[in-house]
Amino acid sequence: MNAPEPILQPASAEQLPLGNAFGTLPPAFFTRLQPTPMPSPYLVGASASAAASIGLDPGDFQRQDTVEAFAGNRILPGSEPLAAVYSGHQFGVWAGQLGDGRAILLGDVPARAPSPTGRTELQLKGAGLTPYSRMGDGRAVLRSSIREFLCSEAMHALGIPTSRALCVVGSDMLVMRETPETAAVATRMAPSFVRFGSFEHWFYNERQDELRLLADHVIERFYPELRASDNPVEALLREVTRRTAELMAQWQAVGFMHGVMNTDNMSILGLTIDYGPFGFMEAFDARHICNHSDHQGRYAYHMQPKIGQWNCFALGQALLPLIGDVDTTQAALANYGEVYQERFDALLHAKLGLASVEEDDGKLIDALFALLQANHPDYTLFFRRLGELRLDDPGADEPLRDMFIDRPAFDAWAGQYRERLRREASEDGSRRARMHAVNPKYVLRNYLAQVAIEKAQDKDFSEVARLLSVLEKPFDEQPENEHYANLPPDWASSLEVSCSS
Repeated sequence: MNAPEPILQPASAEQLPLGNAFGTLPPAFFTRLQPTPMPSPYLVGASASAAASIGLDPGDFQRQDTVEAFAGNRILPGSEPLAAVYSGHQFGVWAGQLGDGRAILLGDVPARAPSPTGRTELQLKGAGLTPYSRMGDGRAVLRSSIREFLCSEAMHALGIPTSRALCVVGSDMLVMRETPETAAVATRMAPSFVRFGSFEHWFYNERQDELRLLADHVIERFYPELRASDNPVEALLREVTRRTAELMAQWQAVGFMHGVMNTDNMSILGLTIDYGPFGFMEAFDARHICNHSDHQGRYAYHMQPKIGQWNCFALGQALLPLIGDVDTTQAALANYGEVYQERFDALLHAKLGLASVEEDDGKLIDALFALLQANHPDYTLFFRRLGELRLDDPGADEPLRDMFIDRPAFDAWAGQYRERLRREASEDGSRRARMHAVNPKYVLRNYLAQVAIEKAQDKDFSEVARLLSVLEKPFDEQPENEHYANLPPDWASSLEVSCSS
Protein backbone atom coordinates (compact mmCIF):
# COMPACT_ATOMS: atom_id res chain seq x y z
CA MET A 1 0.00 0.00 0.00
CA ASN A 2 1.39 3.41 -0.97
CA ALA A 3 1.98 5.95 1.81
CA PRO A 4 -0.31 9.00 1.77
CA GLU A 5 1.05 12.09 0.07
CA PRO A 6 2.68 14.61 2.44
CA ILE A 7 0.36 17.33 3.73
CA LEU A 8 0.87 20.58 1.82
CA GLN A 9 -0.98 22.92 4.20
CA PRO A 10 -0.51 23.05 7.99
CA ALA A 11 -2.89 20.54 9.51
CA SER A 12 -4.44 19.94 12.87
CA ALA A 13 -3.52 16.83 14.84
CA GLU A 14 -6.90 15.39 13.82
CA GLN A 15 -5.93 15.70 10.15
CA LEU A 16 -2.56 13.95 10.37
CA PRO A 17 -2.74 10.85 8.12
CA LEU A 18 -1.44 8.31 10.62
CA GLY A 19 -0.16 4.96 9.42
CA ASN A 20 1.95 2.41 11.25
CA ALA A 21 4.53 0.53 9.20
CA PHE A 22 6.05 -1.09 12.28
CA GLY A 23 2.59 -2.43 13.09
CA THR A 24 2.62 -4.49 9.88
CA LEU A 25 5.16 -6.82 11.47
CA PRO A 26 3.76 -9.97 13.15
CA PRO A 27 2.19 -9.64 16.62
CA ALA A 28 5.27 -11.09 18.33
CA PHE A 29 7.06 -7.78 17.76
CA PHE A 30 4.72 -5.66 19.87
CA THR A 31 1.62 -5.42 21.99
CA ARG A 32 -1.29 -3.29 20.88
CA LEU A 33 -2.67 -1.24 23.77
CA GLN A 34 -4.12 2.12 24.65
CA PRO A 35 -2.21 4.83 26.54
CA THR A 36 -3.33 5.39 30.13
CA PRO A 37 -5.01 8.81 30.48
CA MET A 38 -3.55 11.50 32.73
CA PRO A 39 -5.88 13.74 34.75
CA SER A 40 -6.26 17.36 33.61
CA PRO A 41 -3.30 17.56 31.19
CA TYR A 42 -1.79 20.90 30.23
CA LEU A 43 0.79 22.00 27.66
CA VAL A 44 4.30 22.56 29.04
CA GLY A 45 6.07 23.26 25.76
CA ALA A 46 5.94 22.57 22.04
CA SER A 47 8.44 22.86 19.21
CA ALA A 48 7.08 24.81 16.27
CA SER A 49 10.02 23.57 14.18
CA ALA A 50 9.31 19.91 14.93
CA ALA A 51 5.61 20.46 14.25
CA ALA A 52 6.38 22.07 10.90
CA SER A 53 8.53 19.07 9.92
CA ILE A 54 5.39 16.89 9.86
CA GLY A 55 3.00 19.54 8.55
CA LEU A 56 1.32 20.12 11.92
CA ASP A 57 0.07 23.64 12.60
CA PRO A 58 1.95 24.82 15.73
CA GLY A 59 -1.13 26.84 16.66
CA ASP A 60 -3.00 23.58 17.11
CA PHE A 61 -1.34 23.16 20.51
CA GLN A 62 -3.62 25.90 21.80
CA ARG A 63 -6.51 23.46 21.48
CA GLN A 64 -7.21 21.30 24.52
CA ASP A 65 -8.19 18.40 22.23
CA THR A 66 -4.64 18.39 20.85
CA VAL A 67 -3.14 18.51 24.34
CA GLU A 68 -5.36 15.57 25.29
CA ALA A 69 -4.16 13.63 22.23
CA PHE A 70 -0.48 14.09 23.11
CA ALA A 71 -1.18 13.23 26.74
CA GLY A 72 -2.50 9.86 25.59
CA ASN A 73 -6.03 10.73 26.74
CA ARG A 74 -7.53 10.73 23.25
CA ILE A 75 -6.59 8.56 20.28
CA LEU A 76 -6.07 10.34 16.98
CA PRO A 77 -7.89 9.05 13.89
CA GLY A 78 -5.97 6.25 12.22
CA SER A 79 -3.74 5.57 15.21
CA GLU A 80 -3.22 1.96 16.30
CA PRO A 81 -1.03 2.39 19.39
CA LEU A 82 1.51 -0.26 20.32
CA ALA A 83 4.50 -0.94 22.54
CA ALA A 84 7.48 -2.75 21.00
CA VAL A 85 9.47 -5.58 22.53
CA TYR A 86 13.27 -5.61 22.52
CA SER A 87 16.15 -6.71 24.74
CA GLY A 88 19.61 -5.42 25.40
CA HIS A 89 22.91 -5.20 27.22
CA GLN A 90 22.75 -2.72 30.10
CA PHE A 91 26.08 -1.48 31.47
CA GLY A 92 27.72 -4.33 29.57
CA VAL A 93 25.57 -7.08 31.10
CA TRP A 94 22.90 -9.02 29.22
CA ALA A 95 19.59 -7.85 30.70
CA GLY A 96 17.19 -10.02 28.70
CA GLN A 97 13.79 -8.77 27.63
CA LEU A 98 13.17 -5.04 28.03
CA GLY A 99 10.84 -3.29 25.60
CA ASP A 100 8.82 -0.08 25.61
CA GLY A 101 8.16 0.08 29.33
CA ARG A 102 6.65 3.55 29.17
CA ALA A 103 6.67 4.40 25.47
CA ILE A 104 3.73 3.89 23.15
CA LEU A 105 3.98 4.30 19.38
CA LEU A 106 1.04 6.21 17.93
CA GLY A 107 2.02 5.59 14.31
CA ASP A 108 3.88 7.37 11.52
CA VAL A 109 3.04 10.45 9.48
CA PRO A 110 4.41 12.09 6.32
CA ALA A 111 7.54 14.13 6.98
CA ARG A 112 8.45 17.38 5.28
CA ALA A 113 11.99 17.25 6.66
CA PRO A 114 14.48 14.77 5.18
CA SER A 115 13.64 11.24 6.32
CA PRO A 116 14.79 7.84 5.03
CA THR A 117 11.20 6.92 4.20
CA GLY A 118 9.54 10.31 4.00
CA ARG A 119 7.70 9.42 7.21
CA THR A 120 8.18 10.08 10.92
CA GLU A 121 7.02 7.96 13.84
CA LEU A 122 5.26 9.63 16.78
CA GLN A 123 5.85 8.05 20.17
CA LEU A 124 4.49 9.00 23.59
CA LYS A 125 7.00 8.60 26.43
CA GLY A 126 5.39 8.30 29.85
CA ALA A 127 1.94 7.21 28.64
CA GLY A 128 1.39 4.45 31.19
CA LEU A 129 2.01 0.79 31.87
CA THR A 130 2.81 -1.68 29.11
CA PRO A 131 3.60 -5.41 29.27
CA TYR A 132 7.28 -4.40 29.23
CA SER A 133 7.21 -2.02 32.21
CA ARG A 134 8.72 -4.61 34.55
CA MET A 135 8.90 -2.93 37.99
CA GLY A 136 8.20 0.55 36.61
CA ASP A 137 4.98 2.55 36.60
CA GLY A 138 5.03 3.44 32.90
CA ARG A 139 5.27 7.15 33.64
CA ALA A 140 7.83 9.87 33.05
CA VAL A 141 8.30 12.87 35.31
CA LEU A 142 8.22 16.53 34.39
CA ARG A 143 11.93 17.19 34.97
CA SER A 144 13.18 14.42 32.69
CA SER A 145 10.54 15.19 30.05
CA ILE A 146 11.62 18.83 29.87
CA ARG A 147 15.27 17.81 29.65
CA GLU A 148 14.59 15.38 26.80
CA PHE A 149 12.40 17.91 24.99
CA LEU A 150 15.02 20.66 25.14
CA CYS A 151 18.02 18.47 24.36
CA SER A 152 16.39 16.71 21.41
CA GLU A 153 15.71 20.04 19.76
CA ALA A 154 19.11 21.44 20.79
CA MET A 155 20.91 18.49 19.19
CA HIS A 156 18.87 18.89 16.02
CA ALA A 157 19.90 22.54 15.84
CA LEU A 158 23.54 21.53 16.34
CA GLY A 159 23.26 19.30 13.26
CA ILE A 160 23.72 16.04 15.18
CA PRO A 161 21.49 13.11 14.11
CA THR A 162 18.77 12.74 16.73
CA SER A 163 15.21 11.91 17.51
CA ARG A 164 13.16 15.07 17.93
CA ALA A 165 10.62 16.23 20.48
CA LEU A 166 7.25 17.59 19.44
CA CYS A 167 5.86 18.60 22.82
CA VAL A 168 5.64 17.97 26.55
CA VAL A 169 2.28 17.65 28.29
CA GLY A 170 2.14 17.76 32.09
CA SER A 171 -0.33 16.83 34.80
CA ASP A 172 -0.63 17.37 38.55
CA MET A 173 -0.74 13.59 38.97
CA LEU A 174 2.01 12.46 41.34
CA VAL A 175 4.37 9.55 40.72
CA MET A 176 7.02 8.27 43.10
CA ARG A 177 10.71 8.48 42.38
CA GLU A 178 13.13 9.36 45.19
CA THR A 179 10.37 11.81 46.16
CA PRO A 180 6.87 12.43 44.75
CA GLU A 181 7.03 14.22 41.39
CA THR A 182 4.48 15.36 38.85
CA ALA A 183 4.02 13.25 35.73
CA ALA A 184 4.45 14.28 32.10
CA VAL A 185 4.34 12.82 28.62
CA ALA A 186 6.89 13.76 25.94
CA THR A 187 6.06 13.16 22.28
CA ARG A 188 9.16 11.93 20.47
CA MET A 189 9.70 11.81 16.72
CA ALA A 190 12.06 9.69 14.59
CA PRO A 191 11.88 7.78 11.29
CA SER A 192 12.18 4.64 13.44
CA PHE A 193 12.78 3.66 17.06
CA VAL A 194 14.24 0.23 16.16
CA ARG A 195 17.34 -0.38 18.29
CA PHE A 196 20.34 -2.67 18.37
CA GLY A 197 18.48 -4.46 21.17
CA SER A 198 15.56 -5.12 18.84
CA PHE A 199 17.81 -7.54 16.94
CA GLU A 200 19.46 -8.91 20.06
CA HIS A 201 16.02 -9.90 21.35
CA TRP A 202 15.42 -12.40 18.57
CA PHE A 203 19.02 -13.63 18.44
CA TYR A 204 19.19 -14.51 22.14
CA ASN A 205 15.74 -16.11 21.99
CA GLU A 206 16.93 -18.22 19.02
CA ARG A 207 14.11 -17.05 16.78
CA GLN A 208 15.83 -16.63 13.46
CA ASP A 209 12.65 -16.19 11.44
CA GLU A 210 11.75 -13.06 13.43
CA LEU A 211 15.36 -11.88 13.21
CA ARG A 212 15.16 -12.17 9.43
CA LEU A 213 11.79 -10.39 9.31
CA LEU A 214 13.15 -7.44 11.30
CA ALA A 215 16.26 -7.17 9.15
CA ASP A 216 14.16 -7.26 5.98
CA HIS A 217 11.83 -4.60 7.42
CA VAL A 218 14.69 -2.26 8.30
CA ILE A 219 16.46 -2.72 4.96
CA GLU A 220 13.27 -2.32 2.93
CA ARG A 221 12.15 0.85 4.71
CA PHE A 222 15.37 2.62 5.65
CA TYR A 223 18.20 1.16 3.56
CA PRO A 224 16.60 0.12 0.25
CA GLU A 225 19.85 0.77 -1.61
CA LEU A 226 21.33 -2.24 0.22
CA ARG A 227 18.89 -4.71 -1.34
CA ALA A 228 21.16 -5.09 -4.35
CA SER A 229 24.16 -6.09 -2.22
CA ASP A 230 25.48 -9.64 -2.36
CA ASN A 231 24.81 -9.87 1.37
CA PRO A 232 22.28 -7.18 2.36
CA VAL A 233 22.49 -7.89 6.09
CA GLU A 234 26.28 -7.61 6.03
CA ALA A 235 25.85 -4.32 4.18
CA LEU A 236 23.35 -3.22 6.82
CA LEU A 237 25.81 -3.92 9.63
CA ARG A 238 28.56 -2.09 7.75
CA GLU A 239 26.35 0.98 7.24
CA VAL A 240 25.04 1.06 10.82
CA THR A 241 28.63 0.73 12.06
CA ARG A 242 29.65 3.68 9.88
CA ARG A 243 26.77 5.83 11.10
CA THR A 244 27.44 4.96 14.72
CA ALA A 245 31.14 5.82 14.41
CA GLU A 246 30.27 9.17 12.85
CA LEU A 247 27.71 9.88 15.57
CA MET A 248 30.29 9.17 18.29
CA ALA A 249 32.70 11.60 16.61
CA GLN A 250 30.00 14.28 16.61
CA TRP A 251 29.21 13.69 20.28
CA GLN A 252 32.88 13.94 21.24
CA ALA A 253 33.49 17.07 19.16
CA VAL A 254 30.60 19.01 20.71
CA GLY A 255 31.23 17.61 24.21
CA PHE A 256 27.94 15.73 24.50
CA MET A 257 27.68 12.79 26.90
CA HIS A 258 24.74 10.40 26.59
CA GLY A 259 25.07 8.75 29.97
CA VAL A 260 23.40 5.40 29.22
CA MET A 261 24.82 3.84 26.05
CA ASN A 262 23.11 0.49 26.54
CA THR A 263 22.43 -1.49 23.36
CA ASP A 264 18.70 -0.88 23.81
CA ASN A 265 19.45 2.85 23.57
CA MET A 266 21.33 2.61 20.27
CA SER A 267 19.45 3.52 17.09
CA ILE A 268 19.64 1.32 14.02
CA LEU A 269 19.60 4.58 12.03
CA GLY A 270 22.56 6.14 13.84
CA LEU A 271 20.45 8.67 15.73
CA THR A 272 20.84 9.99 19.26
CA ILE A 273 17.85 8.52 21.13
CA ASP A 274 16.61 7.96 24.68
CA TYR A 275 17.82 11.08 26.44
CA GLY A 276 18.20 10.33 30.12
CA PRO A 277 21.11 11.45 32.33
CA PHE A 278 22.90 13.30 29.52
CA GLY A 279 25.21 16.28 29.85
CA PHE A 280 27.34 18.72 27.89
CA MET A 281 30.97 19.04 28.93
CA GLU A 282 31.65 22.13 31.01
CA ALA A 283 35.00 22.15 32.87
CA PHE A 284 36.87 19.75 30.61
CA ASP A 285 37.66 16.34 32.05
CA ALA A 286 37.94 13.41 29.67
CA ARG A 287 36.91 11.06 32.48
CA HIS A 288 33.80 13.03 33.39
CA ILE A 289 30.77 10.83 34.17
CA CYS A 290 27.48 12.64 33.61
CA ASN A 291 25.31 9.80 34.96
CA HIS A 292 25.47 9.45 38.73
CA SER A 293 24.09 5.91 38.39
CA ASP A 294 27.20 4.91 36.39
CA HIS A 295 29.38 3.99 39.35
CA GLN A 296 32.07 2.30 37.24
CA GLY A 297 32.38 5.08 34.66
CA ARG A 298 31.51 2.79 31.76
CA TYR A 299 29.87 5.67 29.90
CA ALA A 300 32.31 8.45 30.78
CA TYR A 301 33.09 10.97 28.03
CA HIS A 302 36.38 9.35 26.97
CA MET A 303 34.74 5.91 26.85
CA GLN A 304 31.96 6.78 24.41
CA PRO A 305 33.83 5.96 21.17
CA LYS A 306 34.90 2.57 22.56
CA ILE A 307 31.40 1.79 23.83
CA GLY A 308 29.94 2.75 20.46
CA GLN A 309 32.23 0.15 18.90
CA TRP A 310 31.37 -2.43 21.60
CA ASN A 311 27.69 -1.92 20.84
CA CYS A 312 28.29 -2.42 17.12
CA PHE A 313 29.98 -5.73 17.92
CA ALA A 314 26.92 -6.69 20.00
CA LEU A 315 24.75 -5.91 16.96
CA GLY A 316 27.12 -7.92 14.78
CA GLN A 317 26.73 -10.91 17.11
CA ALA A 318 22.95 -10.64 16.79
CA LEU A 319 23.11 -10.45 12.98
CA LEU A 320 25.69 -13.24 12.60
CA PRO A 321 23.10 -15.97 11.78
CA LEU A 322 21.83 -13.86 8.88
CA ILE A 323 25.25 -12.76 7.62
CA GLY A 324 26.51 -16.32 7.59
CA ASP A 325 30.05 -16.40 8.95
CA VAL A 326 32.28 -14.71 11.50
CA ASP A 327 34.87 -13.38 9.04
CA THR A 328 32.29 -11.53 6.96
CA THR A 329 30.70 -10.11 10.09
CA GLN A 330 34.04 -8.92 11.46
CA ALA A 331 34.87 -7.33 8.11
CA ALA A 332 31.63 -5.33 8.28
CA LEU A 333 32.65 -4.06 11.72
CA ALA A 334 36.25 -3.32 10.83
CA ASN A 335 35.62 0.17 9.45
CA TYR A 336 34.50 1.62 12.80
CA GLY A 337 37.87 2.92 14.02
CA GLU A 338 38.88 4.46 10.71
CA VAL A 339 35.51 6.14 10.18
CA TYR A 340 35.49 7.52 13.72
CA GLN A 341 39.01 8.92 13.49
CA GLU A 342 38.48 10.46 10.05
CA ARG A 343 35.26 12.17 11.13
CA PHE A 344 36.65 13.32 14.48
CA ASP A 345 39.78 14.73 12.79
CA ALA A 346 37.64 16.58 10.25
CA LEU A 347 35.44 18.02 12.98
CA LEU A 348 38.46 19.14 15.03
CA HIS A 349 40.04 20.77 11.99
CA ALA A 350 36.81 22.70 11.52
CA LYS A 351 36.60 23.61 15.20
CA LEU A 352 40.18 24.92 15.02
CA GLY A 353 39.51 26.83 11.81
CA LEU A 354 42.08 24.85 9.86
CA ALA A 355 41.33 24.88 6.14
CA SER A 356 44.01 22.36 5.19
CA VAL A 357 45.46 19.13 6.58
CA GLU A 358 49.10 18.64 7.57
CA GLU A 359 50.85 15.48 8.69
CA ASP A 360 51.54 16.75 12.22
CA ASP A 361 48.06 18.14 12.91
CA GLY A 362 47.35 15.19 15.17
CA LYS A 363 50.15 16.31 17.48
CA LEU A 364 48.66 19.81 17.71
CA ILE A 365 45.23 18.37 18.53
CA ASP A 366 46.63 15.92 21.08
CA ALA A 367 48.58 18.74 22.74
CA LEU A 368 45.38 20.80 22.92
CA PHE A 369 43.43 18.05 24.67
CA ALA A 370 46.33 17.51 27.10
CA LEU A 371 46.20 21.24 27.84
CA LEU A 372 42.43 21.12 28.35
CA GLN A 373 42.76 18.12 30.65
CA ALA A 374 45.41 19.80 32.78
CA ASN A 375 43.55 23.10 33.13
CA HIS A 376 39.83 22.18 32.91
CA PRO A 377 38.54 25.25 31.03
CA ASP A 378 34.92 25.31 29.94
CA TYR A 379 34.83 23.23 26.75
CA THR A 380 32.16 25.17 24.86
CA LEU A 381 33.46 28.62 25.81
CA PHE A 382 37.05 27.70 24.97
CA PHE A 383 36.32 26.84 21.36
CA ARG A 384 34.00 29.81 20.95
CA ARG A 385 36.63 32.22 22.29
CA LEU A 386 39.33 30.56 20.23
CA GLY A 387 37.51 31.87 17.18
CA GLU A 388 38.32 35.39 18.38
CA LEU A 389 42.09 34.77 18.34
CA ARG A 390 44.02 37.19 16.16
CA LEU A 391 46.99 35.91 14.26
CA ASP A 392 49.29 38.88 14.89
CA ASP A 393 47.94 40.21 18.18
CA PRO A 394 48.69 37.88 21.11
CA GLY A 395 47.65 40.68 23.43
CA ALA A 396 44.03 40.08 22.42
CA ASP A 397 44.21 36.57 23.89
CA GLU A 398 43.48 37.66 27.48
CA PRO A 399 39.86 36.37 27.67
CA LEU A 400 41.16 33.05 26.34
CA ARG A 401 44.30 32.97 28.53
CA ASP A 402 42.18 33.66 31.60
CA MET A 403 40.53 30.27 31.18
CA PHE A 404 43.85 28.54 31.99
CA ILE A 405 45.59 28.20 35.33
CA ASP A 406 48.86 27.46 33.53
CA ARG A 407 49.04 30.48 31.23
CA PRO A 408 52.58 29.77 29.97
CA ALA A 409 51.40 26.35 28.83
CA PHE A 410 48.53 27.99 26.95
CA ASP A 411 50.91 30.52 25.42
CA ALA A 412 53.15 27.72 24.22
CA TRP A 413 50.28 25.89 22.55
CA ALA A 414 48.85 29.12 21.12
CA GLY A 415 52.26 29.83 19.58
CA GLN A 416 52.22 26.45 17.81
CA TYR A 417 48.63 27.08 16.71
CA ARG A 418 49.53 30.49 15.26
CA GLU A 419 52.45 28.99 13.36
CA ARG A 420 50.11 26.38 11.90
CA LEU A 421 47.62 29.07 10.88
CA ARG A 422 50.34 31.15 9.21
CA ARG A 423 51.44 28.19 7.11
CA GLU A 424 48.04 28.17 5.43
CA ALA A 425 47.84 31.99 5.28
CA SER A 426 44.78 32.03 7.51
CA GLU A 427 42.84 35.31 7.66
CA ASP A 428 41.28 36.32 10.99
CA GLY A 429 37.85 37.41 9.74
CA SER A 430 37.04 34.44 7.53
CA ARG A 431 38.48 31.98 10.05
CA ARG A 432 36.37 33.50 12.83
CA ALA A 433 33.21 33.14 10.71
CA ARG A 434 34.01 29.48 9.92
CA MET A 435 34.77 28.65 13.54
CA HIS A 436 31.67 30.36 14.91
CA ALA A 437 29.59 28.36 12.42
CA VAL A 438 30.72 25.07 14.00
CA ASN A 439 31.53 25.98 17.61
CA PRO A 440 28.24 26.67 19.41
CA LYS A 441 27.87 29.54 21.82
CA TYR A 442 24.81 28.00 23.47
CA VAL A 443 24.37 24.41 24.67
CA LEU A 444 21.91 22.90 27.13
CA ARG A 445 23.87 23.23 30.36
CA ASN A 446 22.40 21.36 33.31
CA TYR A 447 21.82 24.52 35.31
CA LEU A 448 19.87 26.14 32.47
CA ALA A 449 17.63 23.09 32.27
CA GLN A 450 17.23 23.12 36.06
CA VAL A 451 16.09 26.75 36.10
CA ALA A 452 13.48 25.97 33.44
CA ILE A 453 12.35 22.85 35.33
CA GLU A 454 11.94 24.64 38.65
CA LYS A 455 9.83 27.36 37.06
CA ALA A 456 7.76 24.75 35.24
CA GLN A 457 7.13 22.94 38.52
CA ASP A 458 5.45 26.20 39.62
CA LYS A 459 3.40 26.25 36.38
CA ASP A 460 5.57 28.93 34.78
CA PHE A 461 6.52 27.49 31.39
CA SER A 462 8.00 30.70 29.99
CA GLU A 463 11.60 29.65 30.61
CA VAL A 464 11.07 26.38 28.73
CA ALA A 465 9.97 28.41 25.72
CA ARG A 466 12.78 30.98 26.05
CA LEU A 467 15.47 28.35 26.43
CA LEU A 468 14.14 26.42 23.46
CA SER A 469 14.31 29.59 21.37
CA VAL A 470 17.94 30.17 22.37
CA LEU A 471 18.97 26.57 21.70
CA GLU A 472 17.37 26.59 18.26
CA LYS A 473 20.10 29.08 17.18
CA PRO A 474 23.19 27.75 18.97
CA PHE A 475 25.77 29.34 16.67
CA ASP A 476 24.27 32.86 16.59
CA GLU A 477 25.57 35.60 18.88
CA GLN A 478 22.11 36.52 20.28
CA PRO A 479 23.31 39.57 22.31
CA GLU A 480 19.97 39.74 24.12
CA ASN A 481 20.55 36.21 25.42
CA GLU A 482 24.24 36.55 26.34
CA HIS A 483 23.67 35.29 29.88
CA TYR A 484 22.67 31.86 28.54
CA ALA A 485 26.30 31.39 27.47
CA ASN A 486 27.73 32.19 30.92
CA LEU A 487 29.75 29.81 33.01
CA PRO A 488 27.57 27.77 35.38
CA PRO A 489 27.02 29.30 38.82
CA ASP A 490 28.56 27.71 41.92
CA TRP A 491 25.29 26.01 42.89
CA ALA A 492 25.29 24.09 39.61
CA SER A 493 28.16 21.89 40.84
CA SER A 494 25.72 20.11 43.17
CA LEU A 495 23.34 19.10 40.37
CA GLU A 496 23.15 15.37 39.72
CA VAL A 497 21.43 13.48 36.94
CA SER A 498 20.82 9.74 37.08
CA CYS A 499 18.72 6.97 35.56
CA SER A 500 15.82 7.88 37.86
CA SER A 501 13.18 9.60 35.76
